[in-house]
Amino acid sequence: MIDRRTGKVYGSSNMTQTNTTASLIKSWIGADYLRRAAENGQTPSAARMQQLRIMIRDSDNQAAQSLWEASGGSASISRLIKTCKLTDSSADKTRWSNTNLSARDTARLGVCIADGRAAGPKWTKWLLNEMRAVRGAGDFGIRKAFPATTQKNIAIKNGWVTRDALGEWHVNCLAIGDGWTMGVMTRYPARLGYAYGARTCREVARATSRIAGMSVPPMRPSRSTWV
Repeated sequence: MIDRRTGKVYGSSNMTQTNTTASLIKSWIGADYLRRAAENGQTPSAARMQQLRIMIRDSDNQAAQSLWEASGGSASISRLIKTCKLTDSSADKTRWSNTNLSARDTARLGVCIADGRAAGPKWTKWLLNEMRAVRGAGDFGIRKAFPATTQKNIAIKNGWVTRDALGEWHVNCLAIGDGWTMGVMTRYPARLGYAYGARTCREVARATSRIAGMSVPPMRPSRSTWV
């Protein structure tokens, strides 16, 4: 977690360890495409805007692939590292979903989106609003640690995928709140299922928020909290 007002970073001892992002990186793909379009004096077509919307809100993979290719593939991630001053992360030459980010760099990406460097002045508000509108299977994790009245103001983009060759789930969470950003990256045995990672993101957010002095209500005990 990064407190954007003070710059203080809260994190675990392994917050620099990287994980494959899966769909979390779509937040950057959208930002990069929009910023570059504006820099080139271009207005994205209605079709492109629809791709951007469903990529963020619904985590549409075909839209992400099209926008990734239009943005130069792995060159887009090189721009991410440079623009957002990431230190732990790296691109994959063939797949956007195999981009490697650390939890610390994920929180830095959140700062980069929030302060306008990622999407640029023309599109930052639009992108944040789309990230607040994430719905369906991708609506889990960090913002679920907060009251419902607060959740609607938290922008998110999550990633979740099974890595069959490793026998693992990779479930990752990015959130941008009022004055803070947070990244949670998880990997664990595939037998535990997707919901385990979603709960872990939520509970790490709850614990970190308390350490940072943020007010979050206690959770009701549940036998299903840990598998």
